[in-house]
Amino acid sequence: MSDPAEPRPVDGATFARLMALFGPFEACPELAVAVSGGRDSLSLALLAHEWSTGQGGRVLALIVDHGLRQEAAGEAQVTVEVLARHGVQSLVLRWTGAKPLASLQEAARDARYRLLREACRERGILHLLVAHHAGDQAETIAMRAARASGPDGLAGMAALVEWPEVRLLRPLLCVPRARLSATLMARGVAWVDDPSNFDPRFERARLRLTGTIGPGQPDADLLRAGREAQAARAGVELIESRADGSIAIDRTALERLARDTRARLVSRVVQALGGGSHPPRRDRLDRGLARMFGAPDRGKSGRRQDFTLSGCQFALRQAVGSRQLEWIVRPESGRKGRQPLIPAAFFACDPAAATHLWS
Repeated sequence: MSDPAEPRPVDGATFARLMALFGPFEACPELAVAVSGGRDSLSLALLAHEWSTGQGGRVLALIVDHGLRQEAAGEAQVTVEVLARHGVQSLVLRWTGAKPLASLQEAARDARYRLLREACRERGILHLLVAHHAGDQAETIAMRAARASGPDGLAGMAALVEWPEVRLLRPLLCVPRARLSATLMARGVAWVDDPSNFDPRFERARLRLTGTIGPGQPDADLLRAGREAQAARAGVELIESRADGSIAIDRTALERLARDTRARLVSRVVQALGGGSHPPRRDRLDRGLARMFGAPDRGKSGRRQDFTLSGCQFALRQAVGSRQLEWIVRPESGRKGRQPLIPAAFFACDPAAATHLWS
């Protein structure tokens, strides 16, 4: 009889419930899984493989070799072999070229996600799974709390992020790491932990070593999801897409929205049309909102002046056949790779409920 205090492995039924929160998927779902060789990503790869193949789909494990340690190439090959023994196909992606001396971890993260996104785009894979778990979420919240982040920051990592190339899914955010270790031990699978996870030069490693990680804040996550859903509904009602790639928003209706909803909506519009991986910085967004709804900033013509914000051009114009004013927003010249406005940029999701809003 097993000890009830021992962590339970994540079984197929549990993982299926976690994945159902991100549906719908295609009939034969093809997934990419970012795999480092550690226990978290190996567990995710094996669970995702069973889930996908059970529906006629497949999984491709993407292993990034950052080239920062001599042992990395050998560890990547060991991971390839471990996955192959379980029927999982894999591909090693290498970060080549000169490495920066400063902010190395941030640069490595940016390179990793760039390589993962490119690999998914080249292969037409729509879903990229990463193995962030409950412990990672608690660390993220602790780090953001130390920087006095607002409610969105204290909600932690989003379970779903929409990029132009791929949907980033984090199905394990509510799963403790101990259950992932138990999942591999139950299958007799060995793993290799990355030494950088315990390198005190890095903030996350210092948190783990000092044990200063507090519990997560699920209420903050649910609050963010609700606010995102409000902005999504407002976007469905107020945004008119144009054939030239621009969008129009009724100025009066936009101004009637609650301040937070208005800011979120404009932020999502800018990220979607500007093609950025992240929303505009808060200070820049605030300046843009002030120009949209503050005191008129008029040029010599007496008309409110146009302005740009994070890769987008904003112009206040009179609607055709109406006296109503509307904001016309379009990408700056030369900008490409923008996301669809609905549902992608307005995909509202939280780790507990993964609330989706489709148009």
